[in-house]
Amino acid sequence: MNYKTYLFDFDYTLADSSRGIVKCFRIVLTRHQYVDVTDEAIKRTIGKTLEESFSILTGITEPEQLTAFRQEYRLEADLYMNANTQLFPDTLSTLKALKAQGARIGIISTKYRFRILSFLEEYLPEDFLDIVVGGEDVSAAKPSPEGVLFALKQLGSTPQETLYIGDSTVDAETARNAGVDFAGVLNGMTTADELRAYPHRMIMENLGDMLNSQELHEA
Repeated sequence: MNYKTYLFDFDYTLADSSRGIVKCFRIVLTRHQYVDVTDEAIKRTIGKTLEESFSILTGITEPEQLTAFRQEYRLEADLYMNANTQLFPDTLSTLKALKAQGARIGIISTKYRFRILSFLEEYLPEDFLDIVVGGEDVSAAKPSPEGVLFALKQLGSTPQETLYIGDSTVDAETARNAGVDFAGVLNGMTTADELRAYPHRMIMENLGDMLNSQELHEA
């Protein structure tokens, strides 16, 4: 592979945290009498900011109320998120294989950086990841390119040598806005056809496809 830097989304790309996310949303929504929201609807918002997700699910647009929802969600996530999150089967083997090839590895997520790091410390050495950019590290969330561009600057990487990997159309837009190549993975709620509507190097069934992909070898 000719890419030197691989930047990954987290939720539904490296890990399935949908069980924890649904649980935390459900607690907050039920507390405020939003009892008809389906698990499917919640899962479709994964990858968006919490404010965007709550607005989609409740119809509320007032910033103060959405901020309050986010704060309530964060308290529940402190209790339930990591215990209800698990890595996808190909995550560790793929990351370790890329690292063994000398690649730089990073994560760009709307999730809080501290939560990602606290979850991954059980699975990866402390210095394994070259950078993690969380929701608290940027002023504009994906699909803004801010997080990706910040990572490139910190790593000394160019857009041309970077691949961004994610599961959603938000990730595809982020890559396009940052001027980096995109690879989609079908671990989440987004279909292959939805991802194919955006510029991409490949659409993968799982992360392991990266390691033997002819499309990426020819990049």
